[in-house]
Order: sequence, then structure tokens, then C-alpha cells
Amino acid sequence: MNLSKQHLPQVTIDGVKLPPANVFSLPEKVLQFGTGVLLRGLIDDFIDKANREGIFNGRVVVVKSTNSGGTDAFATQDGLYTQLIKGIDNGNKVDEVIINSSISRVLAASDEWEEILKVAASPDLKVIVSNTTEVGITLVEDDKVTAAPPKSFPGKLLAVLLKRYETFGGNADSGFVIVPTELVVDNGIKLKSIVKQLAVNNKLSESFINWIDTANDFCSSLVDRIVPGKPAAAELKAAEETLGYTDDLLIMSECYRLWAIETASEKSKEILSFSKADEEGVVIVPDINNFRELKLRLLNGTHTFSTGLAIIGGFKTVKEAMANETFASFITSVSHNEMAPAILNKNITIDDAKVFAGKVLDRFRNPFIEHLWLSISVQYTSKMKMRNVPILQKYFAANQTPPAFMSLGFAAYLLFMKSVQNAEGKYVGSLNGKEYTITDDYAAVLSGHWDGADASSVVDLVLKDVSLWDIDLSALGGFAEEVTKQLESLINNGFEATVKSL
Repeated sequence: MNLSKQHLPQVTIDGVKLPPANVFSLPEKVLQFGTGVLLRGLIDDFIDKANREGIFNGRVVVVKSTNSGGTDAFATQDGLYTQLIKGIDNGNKVDEVIINSSISRVLAASDEWEEILKVAASPDLKVIVSNTTEVGITLVEDDKVTAAPPKSFPGKLLAVLLKRYETFGGNADSGFVIVPTELVVDNGIKLKSIVKQLAVNNKLSESFINWIDTANDFCSSLVDRIVPGKPAAAELKAAEETLGYTDDLLIMSECYRLWAIETASEKSKEILSFSKADEEGVVIVPDINNFRELKLRLLNGTHTFSTGLAIIGGFKTVKEAMANETFASFITSVSHNEMAPAILNKNITIDDAKVFAGKVLDRFRNPFIEHLWLSISVQYTSKMKMRNVPILQKYFAANQTPPAFMSLGFAAYLLFMKSVQNAEGKYVGSLNGKEYTITDDYAAVLSGHWDGADASSVVDLVLKDVSLWDIDLSALGGFAEEVTKQLESLINNGFEATVKSL
């Protein structure tokens, strides 16, 4: 038996959250560009939750823009899919099963563009969301709004807006709330700028361009949830046997969720009423920079300070490392005691930072997600520069002594980046008797700094390399000495003894 509207009455497993009876008659209020698991595991989860509580009362039409895969599974399953929510929340294990019914249908841009434009003309439609990867928010100069469909996502959005404008005669109340979720800073601002430039390129009227500007609210947003997608084959088979049906669209996600949406418009807040069903998960505020700062520093930055040390410790996955008491003590200390106090500003309090850091540790402990440290190490140097060098600068501005745990994290990064170039031109490191390939644009630079040098010399060369960091990190008083001490300890004493010494 496959999951479908017809077979829902036969799903009788206790604990499975079934769709509400009225959901299939709800109007289509959202046009969503993208079928990816992040959208289905986060955005559509919020909408599904609101529909269950009778708050939003609207469904999602999904636009599939890529040529890979098809829409058959969505059609066969009437848009239904199972979401397994697994993780740790405030130290408690979460294990939920939800049949999500937020999606009404999926339309392929390549074959059903006219139908998509009909949706754009519907008076019920109020919201447009997207996740087309970072590349999606890009200006394609020669994109034609008259094409069926236009090449780029901004081109498709422009065509949808033009159809809307023509249908309602440019009425000021006919505009959309547009919320891109691509991993681009100020994604709403950038998307609006590209759409307006495309309108100029296509020689569209000034009145239409003015309507884009004034009648539509382009909201920048930040999303945060790990959605690995479909579980491994054995786990999927076990889940389907327990549930009593097959589901080609089944996905898994962690329980942590955040969608921070930037707008000061009360009208937009009301249109985005699904936020009322989960006000912890969906945050609508005039400025989302604090959420970006917390995520970048305390989630991503903690990962970056921990990656090298975890691999030196012999851990393959994040959950494996978090099960080790010594590693867990390091990651708690570096995030709570050094990083959290260093990112405070007039809008981020120490309580805000420590609460977020606590949630990060819950996420790292998630026993259901296989997060590989070697995958996290990709572009290690760039991540260290973007995420953690600013924290180091702020820490040294406020303190007279170097941070021991951040220094250890930096030392572990240096040891991980020690490598030689193999016959294939790849840079290969070796720790615990195991070789690994380094995927980092600066691998050659770090390998060169290590060539024939001892720990002290490597630290001096790397910290003073302004081409890596844009600043001279050796100018941070005492940092070079502390990193050297920790690097020598890692080389001579190993992971366990070095962490315990702190």
C-alpha cells in the first residue's frame, strides 16, 4: 500500500499525525519554487502545523524548475509525504511521525508553465517562497520574461509578477509577500534588485516596476534545520514496515527549526499567519541579523573550532564525538565560556547566546543524524576566516589573555591541514594512522607552510599570512604562544591528554 489520500483511512498506527479532514479543500495560498527536502522539512512543516490548528488554512503549489527527477511521486501520493522528526530537545529525545498534507500539487516549469501562470492569477495566492540554492539568486542578463518558462528563478518570478499585475490591473493590494530562503545574506533585497533589473532589461513599463517595488514585500530570511532527507535503505524499510505503507517522498529532519523572516510590515505578518502555530520556530522581526550572528558563530563557528580536534581524536561523526566525555567537555567550554561571551552586542545578551549554545549542543548530540566531520572540514580555511576570526578579534578586544579552548581549536585546524601532495595532485593528510583527502582551496598554502617547519614556525607563518585572514593574527597578544603550546601538546600527547590539561 502506498501513501495516498485514498489509503489514509487504512493508516491506523498509534502516534502518527494524520492530515486534518478539511485540508484537501483548502485554497492554494503559497507558490513554492523548489521541491527540495529543506523546503519540505521546514517551510512546509510550518504550514502543515498551522493548517492542523486552523490558523493559516492554505496549501502550497510547488514549482519544479530543474530537469532532474519528476513529479510522479507527488501526483501518486496526492502531495502527501511522511516526515520523521528525530532529535534532542532540552535533553529529551524527540521521535515524531507526521503525514504532511501542505502540498496540493507539483507543477513542472518545463511542461506546465501556463498552469503556473494561472496560479499566479488566483486571488487566493498570497505568498511566494523559494529555495533554489545560492546560484538561484543570480542575474541572467538575457533572460526573457516571455519565454515559457524563463531561464532563471528571478526570471520565472518576474513572469509570475507580471501575470499578477496584468490580472489585477496593478492594484496595490494584489502584491505578494515574497520570502526567499536561499543561503545568501540579504536574500530578499538581492532577489528584488535582480527582478527589477530583469524588468528593465525586458523593457517593461515603469508603472509595473513601481508596482514590484511598492506592492510586494520582499523579505530576507534565514533558515536553520538539518534535513538529511530520505533515511538509509535499511532504516527506510523498517519505518515503512512499521507504518504499514510505502512512501517515495519520506524524509527525516531534526527537531530544531528556525525560520527568521525580516519585515516590519503588519500586513505581511498577518499574511504569514502560519507563524502563530510555532512562534519559537517562525520569527518575524524587522532585523534578522542577530539570528544570523548566533547561527554563524555559535553553530557554524563551533563546528569549525571542533572539526580538527574531533578528527585528531579519531571520531568519524558528530554524534560519536559528542558521546565522548572529553570531547563534549571541550565543545561545551569553547561555545559557552569563550565564544558566547565574545559575540555579545546591544541586541544579543549573554542569556541569548548561552540558550542558543545549549540548543547547538542538543543538535550535535542528535543520535539519528550521521554528520561526518570530514564533510564539515570542506573549505576549512575559508570557514575559519569567515566564522571564527571575527570572534577571536572580539575576544581579544575584551580580554587580556588568549582563549585556551579557541586556541586549541585553531591548533587542531593547523595539524589537520598538514599534508603532502600525492601523484593525483590532491593534498592528503594523515592522523591516527589513517589518510584523508583535504578539500580546501588553501591546502597548497598550508602544506607549504608546514614543509620542513616545526610547530612554532608553522604557527608563526600561518598567523602572519595576511592572504589567508586579511589581518595579521600574530598581533593578537599571546595568541601565537598559546596556539603553539596546544599544537605541540597535540603532537606529543594526543587528543585526550591535551583537552584534559585545560
